[in-house]
This record gives sequence, C-alpha cells and structure tokens, in this order.
Amino acid sequence: MHDQKESCNILKEPRLVVRKFLARPQHEGLGAIVRRSIGRFELKYFDPFLVLDEFSVTAPAGFPDHPHRGFETVTYMLQGSFTHEDFEGHKGTIGAGDLQWMTAGRGIVHSEMPAAQGTQKGLQLWINLSSKHKMIEPRYQEILSKDVAEAIKDGIKVRVIAGEALGTKSPIYTRTPTMYLDFTLKPGAHLQQPIPISWNAFIYVLEGEGIFGNTKSSPTAAHHLLLLGTGDGLEVWNKSSKPLRFILVGGEPLGEPLVQFGPFVMNTQEEIDQTIDDFENYVNGFEKARHWRSESNLSLDY
Repeated sequence: MHDQKESCNILKEPRLVVRKFLARPQHEGLGAIVRRSIGRFELKYFDPFLVLDEFSVTAPAGFPDHPHRGFETVTYMLQGSFTHEDFEGHKGTIGAGDLQWMTAGRGIVHSEMPAAQGTQKGLQLWINLSSKHKMIEPRYQEILSKDVAEAIKDGIKVRVIAGEALGTKSPIYTRTPTMYLDFTLKPGAHLQQPIPISWNAFIYVLEGEGIFGNTKSSPTAAHHLLLLGTGDGLEVWNKSSKPLRFILVGGEPLGEPLVQFGPFVMNTQEEIDQTIDDFENYVNGFEKARHWRSESNLSLDY
C-alpha cells in the first residue's frame, strides 16, 4: 500500500533546483538583523519578486517611517509581534502566524516596529506590480493566524498564505498572480505540489533539512534559498529525523523593465525621478506625508 502511494505521481516534470544561496545576516533599518536572499547583489530580481527578508528585531530596533511605491509587501510573522502604522491612519498589530499583504501602489509612508519584548521574527516578501497597477490606490489584506487556510495530509501540514495546496485555497487576492505556501513535513513525508508551468518559483528553508527536486540531491538546511527550474511542480522529501519547514513561493513573471531606487520600484528612470519629486513635494499619493509622523517616530525624537 505504501509503495502504491509513493508511485502515484501527480507531476509529469518536477522542477529541479538550479541555484542555491545561503542568506547571511546583515543590518537593516534601525538595528534590525536581516537575512536577505532575493534583492542582494547576486540576485537583484527574480521576476516578479524583488526582496525576500528573514528578519529578527528586538526593541527598540525596527523599521521607522519610510515610503513605498510600485509594488506589494507581504509580512508573515513567525515569532513575536509588529505594529504597523501608516499616513492614512491605518494601524494594527500582527502576531505570530499572522499575515499582512500590503499593496503600496501609488504611495504609502509607514513604520513597522516591535510590539512586544524579546525578539520578533518573520518574513517580508516584496512582489512587483505590473506597469498598469503601479499607481493604484493602496490597500491592505490582513489575516489572523487562526484564519489562515490550513490542510494536513500524509504527514504534511500546509498554511496557504496565497494560492492553493492540498485542496485548500487562500482568500488573499493577488494582483500579480502568486502562490505562497508554508509547509511542514514530518520525518518520512513526501510532497508533490503543482506549480503553474510559466511561473518562477523558489523555496526558502526555515527549519530542519530537506531534499528538494530530486531524491539524489544533498539535503538543504535552514536559511537557504533555492531557485527552481522549469517544470509543473515541486517534489520534496524529509529523510531526516526532525520536522522540515519551508516556504514555497511562485509568481507569474511580469516581463517588464525594472528600475528601482530603494523603496521605489517603477519601469523607467523618468518614473523614478518623478516618484522622488512626488515624495519630496508631497504630491501624487504622498500628500499626507507632509504632516504625518508615526507614534513610534515621535517617541524616537525624545
């Protein structure tokens, strides 16, 4: 019976790992420690993904007031909690397992600061928006941990942040079509997860070690980013004695020119120049930045 299950392949052409990186710690923001895997010099862009950070922050460190335009940020908390505040008056706290999917669109100025004692840990993913969506109105989608779609089957647990897995769908609307799956595999578990053929996809390992793409591959441990090649899905084996936890993220490539200046991501240098002008002059989406400071920034002044 066990052999039958193993041989029941739902994938015709499993994707293989084509590149592997270890994300090393670096300093970012105000005293935060970040392991950046996408968005560093060896991997500036993996269309449509701009940045993947695994962050570790202990108060009073954090990410004080800063702007964004032209993309989305997805914050997924693993430990502790963060308070988010923006110039539209939107304020909230996300704790372990909670998710915030923020579409910056034409412009947001916000702060992200620790809301608890000890160390706050999480992941932040930046997803590019197509030229036709870069200047849309900002919006938020927030899901508490208890409301994140989950499924469990054959030693595999998945939290469906975006997209679909094991017959379970996320309610998140992705303007740039995206899948974001948080998998935990018990020892001995074997996963086959479909991925749309035209999409780019990657894995980031959070805990334990796993074998990805091919049974003959050597195991990959925590803090590694794996870029996947072409194919219709991913195969994973946990041949270790401990649980394996990783995220699988995929997205439809935009195939558009990219010009980035820090927190501004547009298609041309002229649009970047215009964005800097807009931000400095408080116009075209940045009007409310003129008189706004977050509560956390005001407290830093004293």
